[in-house]
Formats: sequence, structure tokens, C-alpha cells
Amino acid sequence: MANMTVRNLPDEVHEHLRVQAQQNTRSLEAEVRSILVHAVIAASDGGFGHRLRERYGRHLGDELAVERDQSANQLSLFD
Repeated sequence: MANMTVRNLPDEVHEHLRVQAQQNTRSLEAEVRSILVHAVIAASDGGFGHRLRERYGRHLGDELAVERDQSANQLSLFD
């Protein structure tokens, strides 16, 4: 397996990765490796949306555009 060094990583990114690794009960190195592997796999196979389209596209048709509600959200009030 290959090795890699990442230089000039911002401190806040390093800290975020460290916390994320701790939450996932992994070492920092294992966390970064997991992120990289998942990113490369998602990019190489078209991602989740592409896989959905391949699997269910014939049932969904070509019109998958969904209009987003642009109205202002109202705050929820809890008593």
C-alpha cells in the first residue's frame, strides 16, 4: 500500500478530523483513510444518485425534477 503526507492542513480541519475520528472510534489516520476511500468510490461509480437511477430509472421515468418550496419557513413554537 502507498503512503501519503498531507502538508499545510489548517488546524481547524485537523481538529475536526480528530473529533470525528474519536466519535467513530478510529485513529485519525484510519478516519482520513476512510474518508478518502469513500470519496474515491463515490466519484468512480457515479455516487448514490447514479446507482438509484441505474436500478430504478425505468420505473421513475425521465422527469425527476422536484420543485423546491421557496417560501419562508415559519418558526415552530414549543410551550
